[in-house]
Amino acid sequence: MKLGLTLLAAAAAMVTVSTAAYAQATLQQVRTRGSLNCQVGLPTPGFYALAANGTWSGLDVDMCRAVAAAIFDDPNRVQYQSVTSAVRFTSLANGESDMLSRTTTWTAVRDTQLGLEFAGVNFYDGQGFLVPRASNITSARQLDGATVCVLTGTTTELNLADYFRSHNMTFRAVTNENVNVLVETYLGGGCDAYTNDKSGLASRRAAFPNPNDHVILPETISKEPLGPVVRHGDQNWGDIVRWVLYGMIEAEEMGVTQANLAEMQRSTNPGIRRLLGTEGNIGQGMGLPADFMVRVIRHIGNYGEAYERHVGANTPIGIPRANSLNALWTNGGLMYAMPFR
Repeated sequence: MKLGLTLLAAAAAMVTVSTAAYAQATLQQVRTRGSLNCQVGLPTPGFYALAANGTWSGLDVDMCRAVAAAIFDDPNRVQYQSVTSAVRFTSLANGESDMLSRTTTWTAVRDTQLGLEFAGVNFYDGQGFLVPRASNITSARQLDGATVCVLTGTTTELNLADYFRSHNMTFRAVTNENVNVLVETYLGGGCDAYTNDKSGLASRRAAFPNPNDHVILPETISKEPLGPVVRHGDQNWGDIVRWVLYGMIEAEEMGVTQANLAEMQRSTNPGIRRLLGTEGNIGQGMGLPADFMVRVIRHIGNYGEAYERHVGANTPIGIPRANSLNALWTNGGLMYAMPFR
């Protein structure tokens, strides 16, 4: 514990120094460079998948593409950096990336002690367990004494310890900072269960040789609000990432899609006109053009379109939005954009 606190303090000090050096300059740096440096994780289907031709895709990748579209009117002007969970925050703090979009949980310590700023939530998740179907385990409460594969340096690792301690159960953690190594360890029988956010479990299971041989247990043991992250200290840059995300959610609520964008630009609805910049200029305060959300929707679509394209019910990941926290607030979910006015 003492070592952990020492490391956390050292990381916080390093991040504070680094963020000061990069404050108030990110948009200018991105424009001068001609591309956005966006940090994603190791390839994970649905969220940040890497194709054989070297292109990235996924729900979190679309967040990078959307910000690039807002700035350059070109979603392809992104340089992707694939890093492990253990080094993601230091990499962002050191200025190696302009933003982080890789299923990262918004927590109090990360938000207040590491010099980071969360720009919103683009996926509400919760931690679960994956086990072999042949084990006949049907509940996490049956994992007493189990070996559990878990990513080190994550909230997943902390939640795992909390869950077993709160239920007077024991476990032995099998840790690694590389998710691919952990998954291979699980598939090779090196642990009884693999724990991660449930979306991550579904994503990994979809790529298994025999997905139906593995079961996600029903328990959800944590809250995992996942979203893009920027360095603390450059409020304008944080505003850009935040309002691009909100704009995508607002577009879905307003019924603005890639397919009907041209028609919607002629709409007399004042909310749609503000969103698309045909009335007022919301982008002005961020150093973006009035039609920055037109650029985003033209290239990426609204939030619902991005969701269904990468992780929705009709994808191999197969995570339905209906009756979930990721539904729009108008449909009983938590997806809610601050007023676009």
